[in-house]
Amino acid sequence: MDIPTPKLRHSFTLRVELGAPLDLGHGRAGNRRIIPIIGGAALGPDITGDVLNLGADWQTIYGDGAVHLDTRYALKTNDGAVIEIVNVGSRHGPAAVIADLAAGKDVDPASYYMRTAARLETGDDRYGWVNHMLFVCAGIRRASAVEIAYYTVE
Repeated sequence: MDIPTPKLRHSFTLRVELGAPLDLGHGRAGNRRIIPIIGGAALGPDITGDVLNLGADWQTIYGDGAVHLDTRYALKTNDGAVIEIVNVGSRHGPAAVIADLAAGKDVDPASYYMRTAARLETGDDRYGWVNHMLFVCAGIRRASAVEIAYYTVE
């Protein structure tokens, strides 16, 4: 018997609106900041609804410009379920591209790396399947938002 090769299937995309970053200064591992999550939308196909105005991305920015992403937030589906999302990953790229992102400029998403792994959880039976799935994500950074495509690993 062969070990199955995992496949990715697009589950939904989030457009997450961000508030102004709160700079904590230099911590043990690098510069620390918290970026509030203030809203957004889940665009399907499996999940549609609104990103709630709560949660944040607790970032660590390393000396080489790479960013460790550590987010926790929630969404409410169009049919009333609440789903918690914990998303952890990395964003890095050439120094000039990272500087442009930090300045709020739109840059070609192929010019940098933004990938995460997400854990979703809900008590709503209609979406109980998310409690048992692995999600990997690819994202792009905008001036005041991120767009993240969520893929189930099947």
